[in-house]
Amino acid sequence: MKTVKRYAVWIAYILIYVVWGSTYYFIGVALHGFPTFLLGALRFSMAGVLLLFLCFIRGEQVFRLSLVRRSAISGIVLLFIDMAVIMLAQRYVSSSVVAIVASSTALWIMVFDIPMWKKTFSSVTTVVGLLLGFIGVGMLYVEQMGKESAVYQHGEYGILILVAGCISWSLGSLYAKYRSSAVEGINGFAGSAWQMLSAGIMFWLCSGLSNDWEEVDFQTISQAAWLSLIYLVTFGSLLAYSAYVWLLKVRPATEVATHAYVNPVVAVVIGGLGGEDITFIQLIGLAVILCSVMLVNKKKTE
Repeated sequence: MKTVKRYAVWIAYILIYVVWGSTYYFIGVALHGFPTFLLGALRFSMAGVLLLFLCFIRGEQVFRLSLVRRSAISGIVLLFIDMAVIMLAQRYVSSSVVAIVASSTALWIMVFDIPMWKKTFSSVTTVVGLLLGFIGVGMLYVEQMGKESAVYQHGEYGILILVAGCISWSLGSLYAKYRSSAVEGINGFAGSAWQMLSAGIMFWLCSGLSNDWEEVDFQTISQAAWLSLIYLVTFGSLLAYSAYVWLLKVRPATEVATHAYVNPVVAVVIGGLGGEDITFIQLIGLAVILCSVMLVNKKKTE
């Protein structure tokens, strides 16, 4: 791997590990001012329009029908369904259950990445690393689950919805890796723009159906909520999501999927910096996750 590309890969990993982990906090702040579906609509439509404009001035062929069609499919499956089901699932299960089940995305990607089965399952370190990562995330939240009601009435619905969301994200990621890249070329980001725009359109439809507009007074939205929205648009979507789609094209999907383990770590660390206690079991969980990521990434960055 060339030196420039190696640095680009590391920068992209930092974005999906750290920035996506920090979005847990900023989504929480933004939701104090914006209804859920409206927040998704504003975030992804703004990010999609900005990225599409940047791709256009770079000279990319942004309006190719095949590109728009395939990107729309992966955008709806990747972004809209995954985020919508997480919002819906929290009616039935606690946030700790959401975090643990959502981290299983890495395992689902390993299962569904059929072209890589031979390579993945022949590597004991990869399989063990992915399993350890899931256990580590569970350790981050096991004490929280003991302090609160982890499953509400009809909690089984929440679990099923979350699993469906994880499968949707996994399939969308693999579709973007093996299908979308064949259209736009490895250096193009127009596909990412159309993915975000398609998700934004779906969120606008849901916002209209749920009458989100009636719940919000833009004049009363706090500055913190607006700044959080700007952060989610720029860092969370424009940079981190584009980095994720690019990494899927140049790195094994099971390796990229380790973000599902690292993101909760970043969220816990940010909570600790904000004054929340980090327990001994959580520290062990952090160490387990670190080991798991090292195992999955072993010899793959050469």
